Amino acid sequence: MAETVLETENLTMRFGGVVAADNVNFKLAARELRCLIGPNGAGKSTFFKCLTGLLTPSEGHIFMRGEETTEWHPHEIAALGVGVKTQVPSVLDGLTVRENIWLAARRRNPASEADRKTSDMIDRLALGGIAKSQVGRLAHGERQQVELGIVAVADPWLVLLDEPVAGMSADDVERMVSIIRELNRKAAVIIVEHDMQFIRSIASTVTVFHQGAILVEDDVDRVMSDDTVRRVYLGKKG
Repeated sequence: MAETVLETENLTMRFGGVVAADNVNFKLAARELRCLIGPNGAGKSTFFKCLTGLLTPSEGHIFMRGEETTEWHPHEIAALGVGVKTQVPSVLDGLTVRENIWLAARRRNPASEADRKTSDMIDRLALGGIAKSQVGRLAHGERQQVELGIVAVADPWLVLLDEPVAGMSADDVERMVSIIRELNRKAAVIIVEHDMQFIRSIASTVTVFHQGAILVEDDVDRVMSDDTVRRVYLGKKG
């Protein structure tokens, strides 16, 4: 069996009297790709923020490669080799596309290797036409691509992506699918996403959140045809 690289035990997050994540027990294997879905307010984003260190759970535990990271800060989790792409692109607006990606590559590589990895990533993402542009002047979809490049160029073993294709054209989405699949050859990947067409194109296993808890966890086709999921997520009657 594949190594478990991420696990949560009874992860609970409360905001006052509101339980946003309710005793979530979750496992992810090495090189597994999992999509997290659910209606607004279902708890998936809260769960994601706990994994990335943006929130500290009220109760429960988080383990990454067997090491407890429950109270770690985002920079400590990143240093462990975890790549994170948030819903709002986290980039240095005053720097160019190339400079943003190069800085991410340089953290783990000598300058010459960072140069090579940066050029390769720019080619793979088809960003050559805007490589010298300041990121702050780019469209939202372009910024999303740049941030994925920042994540991917660091060769993470675990990748956490929050709505990576939001605001993208069909061609851009297709390119992102290709890059995520390539990432997934070496890294486990978790994707929080609403775009059902994108989910079907990339996921084999889906975890459905509802009212802070895991409702269903199964093959994507079985999940999409499940009457309960259709009712709570798609707003359809069974």
